[in-house]
This record gives sequence, structure tokens and C-alpha cells, in this order.
Amino acid sequence: MDTYFTEETYKNSSSIEKGTYEDCTFIDCKLASHDLRDYVFINCEFKGCDLSNTNILRAAFREVDFYDCKLIGLKFDECNDFLFEVNFNNCQLDFASFYQRKMSKTNFINCQLKEVDFSEANLTESNFDESDLSGAIFEATNLQKADFSTALNYQIDPESNQMKAAKFSSQGLSGLLAKYQLKIV
Repeated sequence: MDTYFTEETYKNSSSIEKGTYEDCTFIDCKLASHDLRDYVFINCEFKGCDLSNTNILRAAFREVDFYDCKLIGLKFDECNDFLFEVNFNNCQLDFASFYQRKMSKTNFINCQLKEVDFSEANLTESNFDESDLSGAIFEATNLQKADFSTALNYQIDPESNQMKAAKFSSQGLSGLLAKYQLKIV
């Protein structure tokens, strides 16, 4: 049986014991390239942590918020599906994968999302406020009611994604028309 931790704060940790963490806070933890396979995080916060290239196979993230974190190359598509819910604020998520992930109403606020794979994900009503989506992949993605009005550098094909009632700024229209190679001035 895994160890259960509740209402704990971990600062500057370079490893954490395998188990279930509920209502815990992780501050400035350096967990890059660690094995967090099968760990469970419930209603937790990560602040200023580095989890880049961490193995999160079957890890559960239920109501987890990330602030100012480095999460490069994480494969969220390999996480436990049950009650998966995450939000990101000022995080670096380059090369992460959310392939086929159901994550409606997710917030990506002021995030760097370069080369992130959102293929076949459900991002209904998600918010990409001030986030950089250079090279992000959207293919057969559900973006209905998603907010891209202040997002940057995205290229999304309206013909291969569900986009009903999604919000975009007029300055971002070139990202929706890129495949047509139009010159928008």
C-alpha cells in the first residue's frame, strides 16, 4: 500500500516518496527526469518546480495547479485519466504532449507551449491567455468555446478542428489562415 501524505509542504526537495499527496504544496522542487510513475496528486499546488522530462506514466493529477513551473517534455497523455484536472500559470511546457487528453476548461495563462501536441484533445472552454503556441499541433482537436483572444503564434486549421464559438482576436487571424498562404496586412 502506498504512503498517504496530506496538507504537507515540500520546499527545495530533489525527490519525493512514492504515494498519494492530497492538499500538498511543492515549492522550488527539482524533480526533473525523476520517476513519478503511479504517484497520485489531489488538490495540490506546484510552485517554481522543475519536472522536465519526468516519467508521469499512470500518475494521477486531480485538481492540480502549476505556477511558474518548468514542465518540458511531459507526456500528460500517459497520465491516469480518472478525474484528470490541471491548470497552468506562467509555466514552460515546451514539447509536452496532451494527445487525446480530455481537459475541458483548462487554463494555460501566460505559458510557453512551443511544439506542444494537442492532437485529438478535448480543450472545450479552455483559456490560452497570453500563451505562446509556436509550433503547437492542433489536429482533430475540440476547441469549442476555447479562448485564444490573447494567445500568440498559433497556427490552427479550422477545417481539421472543432472550433465552434472559439474566441480569436483580429490580430490572430493569420494563424487560422496560414495553410492558405495568404498575405494579411
